[in-house]
Parts: sequence; structure tokens; C-alpha cells
Amino acid sequence: MQRLEGMTSLLLATVLWVTGQACATPAMTPPADAATQAQVSSSYGKLPLSFEINRGQTDAQVKFLARGQGYGLFLTPREAVLSLRVAQAKTAQARKPAPGKGAKADEPARSAVVRMRLAHANSHPELSGLDPVPGTSNYFIGNDPGKWQTEIAHYARVKYAAVYPGIDLVYHGNQRQLEYDFVLAPGADPKRIELVFEGARRLSLDKQGNLVLATAGGELVQRKPVVYQEAQGKRTEVEGRYVLRGRNRAGFHVASYDTRRPLVIDPVLSFSTYLGGSGEDRGYGIAVDASGNAYVTGTTASSNFSTTAGAYQRVYGGGSYDAFVTKLNATGTALTYSTYLGGSGDDEAWSIAVDAGGNVYLTGLTDSSNFPTTAGTYQTVYSGGSYPFDAFVAKLNAGGTALVYSTYLGGSGGDYGYGIAVDGSGNAYVTGSTGSSNFPTTAGAYQTVSSGGGDAFVTKLNAAGTALVYSTLLGGSGADYGADIAVDGGGNVYVMGPTASSNFPTTAGAYQTVYGGGSYDAFVTKLNATGTALLYSSLLGGSGWDQGFGITLDGSGNAYVTGYTASSNFPTTAGAYQRVYGGGSYDAFVTKLNATGTALVYSTYLGGSGGDGGNSIVVDASGNAYLSGTTVSSNFPTTADAHQFVNAGGGDAFVTKLNAAGSAFVYSTYLGGTGSDSGPGIAMDGSGNVYVTGYTLSSNFPTTSGAYQIVRLCTAAASMTLS
Repeated sequence: MQRLEGMTSLLLATVLWVTGQACATPAMTPPADAATQAQVSSSYGKLPLSFEINRGQTDAQVKFLARGQGYGLFLTPREAVLSLRVAQAKTAQARKPAPGKGAKADEPARSAVVRMRLAHANSHPELSGLDPVPGTSNYFIGNDPGKWQTEIAHYARVKYAAVYPGIDLVYHGNQRQLEYDFVLAPGADPKRIELVFEGARRLSLDKQGNLVLATAGGELVQRKPVVYQEAQGKRTEVEGRYVLRGRNRAGFHVASYDTRRPLVIDPVLSFSTYLGGSGEDRGYGIAVDASGNAYVTGTTASSNFSTTAGAYQRVYGGGSYDAFVTKLNATGTALTYSTYLGGSGDDEAWSIAVDAGGNVYLTGLTDSSNFPTTAGTYQTVYSGGSYPFDAFVAKLNAGGTALVYSTYLGGSGGDYGYGIAVDGSGNAYVTGSTGSSNFPTTAGAYQTVSSGGGDAFVTKLNAAGTALVYSTLLGGSGADYGADIAVDGGGNVYVMGPTASSNFPTTAGAYQTVYGGGSYDAFVTKLNATGTALLYSSLLGGSGWDQGFGITLDGSGNAYVTGYTASSNFPTTAGAYQRVYGGGSYDAFVTKLNATGTALVYSTYLGGSGGDGGNSIVVDASGNAYLSGTTVSSNFPTTADAHQFVNAGGGDAFVTKLNAAGSAFVYSTYLGGTGSDSGPGIAMDGSGNVYVTGYTLSSNFPTTSGAYQIVRLCTAAASMTLS
């Protein structure tokens, strides 16, 4: 059974979202050594817990609530209700799922509810918030403004007055632990205090005197209480301990003390092994401008996600999650802007691009019929479908204050935008997948009729977002997905993704024209500037399943691709870094195709004995390839100067730099904490610094001093810079 270490101070803590640097992925030069991780953990633990007054955002019985790392605390006059979430086993995963919909959590979390009340206590105590803290909460739920709640105050402590004669109960805490203090006036009797727990299968005391609650999520441990008196600023400890008073009841035994002075009984409850926060936040895409500012996009389920004054959308739109866009300054120390983007349904942003003027382009998926669109754009009405979702394409101005344009893109089936690129004229190129028989295509486009099973699509939208320059399907009789896209200086488009079609369209002379086998092969396709013909199209795979997720180009038109392979015979080249399958469920691969798509310049596995996958890739002017991904291998290949040599626990992100020949690593490192970490997106600035975004369940994910947010509010996003 999982043991959830805690301290008994009857204290509840809050959960933090680890944003490292680029708001949706670890911001860092992460410290991997134990001392630094301890320092980060300590800093996290000292952050105060806040309690917000209930103004209608939850059940009317609740007077105050707090959200902590993996739990919610709800304080009513009669009881405290603790809702807990516990992580399951971790598995690595691709950032873009083959079947088209958004990524899900690595494993579902288990939940448990524990209620604590006081036996024979005052049933109508006065509850009050003490020590107001900066900041307020806003709840914009539903489309009735009369039910919205704004400017909700937060407090550092909540006091229950006179729960027993002469005894007050005070809740407070920090990010690691929740405390509740019983404050006894002179002469009050501590034996009157009796705790009743519901939701615990049993109570027990361990050898250290800690109170152990067996719950559905594991063992919750309240550490032996600290009992003390204060006089003239000096604290004198008093011997005290728990005593069991029945199957689900406990009280306190307090040794002799000065009854003429107040007494404090302080249990501490720690949730360091729980995961979660006010919502899950995942960074999927990242871009960098010429000044080194990082732009991150992804999805958030947090109604209190960090937004900035003047941003386009400062309130959560509703549904299970909204898209978000965040710009961080070049040092990762502050938000330039941060905004939601969504309607009343579910909205996800999967890819981001930025133009020379700092305007941001996004694509993703939405099932919101009121997703924000702009007048005159190509498609302002949601098309929906039996498996709902339309793709969307949005352009945000450089200040993050307004939409330049925003449009749906879809037919009557399910449509998903996964990759976006922009050219020098501001035209947007989008790829994804569609299950719509009436997905919008243009006359003369390469493929205007679906071949069945769901197709990839490639769409070019004009700079104003008002019309399609071209739009084509791309696929065979199986399921096909456009995962990533790139555009060259001539307007030719390169698309990468997985296909389950044995008749996926290929071109004569391409490197691989025959389906390799398994449930999927990767494909690499180059379309001409008008979208009317394939310049080349090649499969890439062995006899197992192979999925492509990332593509980038060099100045000569060579394509660099990465993804996941479970094929022991995936095509590799002589002299490549790793020609033999590493083992486990799958390995990452890195492949460079020549400019005509007829041959591999190099191709290599990348992995250890566990599961490893490549999610995103960039290339520098010298032809060195940089990729980010996820690994659960304890022996994933790293270099001597790696930031982190070992897998810190579960799945970690990785960042790898491969030399121009594909024959050796220039640099390779793990990136993660003790939870599950993934690196879906990577970008590079003009100086060769690399930025990574992703998500983490690690409260000790490596962050850097001065970074915008060094603590985890929920599922984290963070960014990293490598020189």
C-alpha cells in the first residue's frame, strides 16, 4: 500500500503549478544534484497556503476552501472534508496520440475523501478568515453573469472559535503540509478534543507515534503532534501524543503543563506524495522570437491559470479545459502576457508559431460552439460532428491583447489541428486529421475526396484568415494523421505523421514506397507551393508500429524527423549513432532525408531498455539536430556533461543534440523529477539556445533561481534553455 507521509499539525497545503521558464514547460537550468533538489523542495514547502472564502463557487455548506498538492480542503461549520488524488503508475506516451484526440494523463489518479469532525463539539462555531493575503480568485462558470464570482478574498488562516469551551481550532499551512492548531485558553481541558474520521478504513499508531489513516488512496500519515506553550516570546514544548478512542476516533494525551497559560496542540499533515492542483496544465507547443522571448501553448483545466492584465481572455471559458497562450520574457523571470483561449466546451491548442512581428499563430481542437472567432474569417460557425471537435486556427496580436483573426476549420465529423507553420508573408499552414467527409478542400488540390478511415489534411490560410489558399486531404484507406508541418522559403510544405494505410500515397523513387507492417508507419510528404501535387512522399517504418511526430528543415531542404518505433528493423544507416533497437516497448528515432526524399542521409534509434519516444525536433545552422521527448529507460544514453545523468523517477523528459552526421551525441540529458515528466515541444533561438516545453507531475522538477514560477500548481509546464 502506498504510504503518504504527513505531519500532524492539522495543516493543509496548496498545490502549485511548476512553470519553469516558458510557462508550459520546465523553466530551467535544472539542478540534478540532491542538494539543489532539496533546496528547491524547501523553497516550495515554505510557500503559504491560502484559504478562499466561499461566495458561491462551491457547495453552500462550505465556508472556506483551499487547494493543495493533490487535494482540496473544504471547511464547513461541522467538519473538514479532504478530497485526495493519488497518482497511479507512470507510463511514457507520445505527445500526439495516433487516434487524433488530445493527450490524456499518463494514468488515471485514484481519489479518496476523508472527513474530520469533532465529537461532542459546538455545532455552530463562528468561522473567520485571518491574515488576508494578496490576490483574489475569479470564477466565470457558465454563461450567466449573475452566477459569476469575482474578487474572492484569500486568507492565510481560518479560525473556528470556541469549538469546545476555551478551545479554538485554527487551520493554516504551506505548500507541503496542512496544519490545524488547537489553541487552548488557560484552564481549558485538552481531553475534550476528540477527532472523528470518516473515509478511513482504519486508524493506527506507528512506532513514532504518528496517526496512520488507511484510505482508498493509500496511508495518510499525521505526524505526532507538537504541543507547546509560549511566554515572553519563548516556546516551551510539552510532551503529547495521540490516543485511539475507537475504530475511527482519536484524541490527545498531554502531559503535565502550566494550566495558567495558553496551550497549543499542533498536528501537521503532509501531502508530498499526492499529485495535482487546482487543475491540469500541459504545454504542447513552443516557439521563440529573435529576442529570445518564449511563447508556449497547450491546455489548462485551471480556473486560476496565470493570466496578465489586458490579456485577450482572462477568465476560464468553461468545459473540461481551455487552450492557453503565454509569452515569457527572454530570462524566463516574468510573463509578458498570458491568456486563455476557449469557449464553454473543451479547447486544446497543440502547436504554435510566431512571425517576425511577434504575432502568434495557433492550431488545435475545440468542441465549443462559442469558441472565440472573428468577423469575416473563413469559418465562424462550429460544424461539430458525432465525434465532436473542429480544428481551429487563431492569430493573436503581438501584445496578446486581441485576436487578429480566429476561425474554425472542419466539417461534420471530428477534426483536429496538430501542427502549424507560418511563412514570411503571414500565411498559416496547418496540418492535422479529419474524420469529416465534407472537410473543406479547394478546387485543384492534391486530394479532395477522403479515401476512408480518416485522413490527414494540409491547409494554407491567407494572411487575413479570411480564405483558404488551398486545402487538401492526404491519406489512404486507413487512418492517417498529420502531426507536424514545416514550410521552406519557396512555400513548399513538409508534413510528418503516422499512417495506418497500406496504400498511403507515395511517389516514384521515394525512399520507401511499400508499407513496412505493424499498425502504423511514419510518413514524410512534401507538397508543392500550390498544394496541387506531391513533390515526394515516403513511408518510414519497419515491421512493427512506427509513428512520426516532429519535422524540421535545414537550409538545403533536407528534412529531419523524429518519432516512436517498435520495429526492430526500423531503417538505420551505416555509421549512425545507434543501429540496434534498445528494447522496451519502443525507441525514439531520428532520421534525416535528403532534399529529394529519395534517400536517408542518416537514421538512428535513440533509446535504452525502456520506452523512449521523440516528440519534437529542431536543427541549427551547422546541421546539428536537437530533439525532445520522453523516456522511462534507466539507461537512456546521456553525455558526460549532462545536466541530469539518471532517470529521477517514472518517465522523464530528455533533450538530445545529435551531430550533423548523426553518428554521435554532442549532448544528451534527462530532465525531470520524481514524478512523470514529458517534453512535447522544442524550439531554438538565433543564438542556438534551445527551449523545451512540456508537463510534469514532479513537485521537485528542476527550476532555476528567479524563474517566473518555481513551484508546481498542478500538472506543470516548464521551459529550459541550453546553450
